[in-house]
Amino acid sequence: MTVSARRGVRVRAAGPADLSLVVELRLALLREHGKSPLYARLRLDAPDRARRLFAAQLTSPTERIFLAEDERGVVGIIRCVESIGSPLVDPQRYGYVSSAYVRPEARRQGALRALVDAARGWCAERGLEEMRLHSVAGDPASNAAWDALGFTVVEQMRLAPVEARAPAPPAGRTPRTRS
Repeated sequence: MTVSARRGVRVRAAGPADLSLVVELRLALLREHGKSPLYARLRLDAPDRARRLFAAQLTSPTERIFLAEDERGVVGIIRCVESIGSPLVDPQRYGYVSSAYVRPEARRQGALRALVDAARGWCAERGLEEMRLHSVAGDPASNAAWDALGFTVVEQMRLAPVEARAPAPPAGRTPRTRS
């Protein structure tokens, strides 16, 4: 089923039969951002883990993975999840967009816009009023693309290492010391 068509790009919901493509595209995204502190530590068994994880995502009732296709075949992917926000602020539910990736040779040809349009449509069908995403810092082309698609920066994610320490004793117990 085609969800959206834009400038020769067709977007459709991915299904279980697309698992290999989903794994390929999402691992390509991680590798492309291999210098990012969050993605630089790709596990050796990532492809096996990805198959299990993405198989579950493809059948989840609260998320949708979309694939963009053109005459060359599948050129892009995006994932959208119905998420629950803080009970203290509105909206209570929103669409969380992740894993947006377009193959380098297909960029700047409307695939990302078509994928975002499909995600927006899915969110609207679910009564969601807002979409959110995290993007990799320091990537001017990516930031410009998200700006052009109507996303604005509203907060920043920061990362700090935690030094390894000996585990704390269980609550209510004091550690034994040797004399």
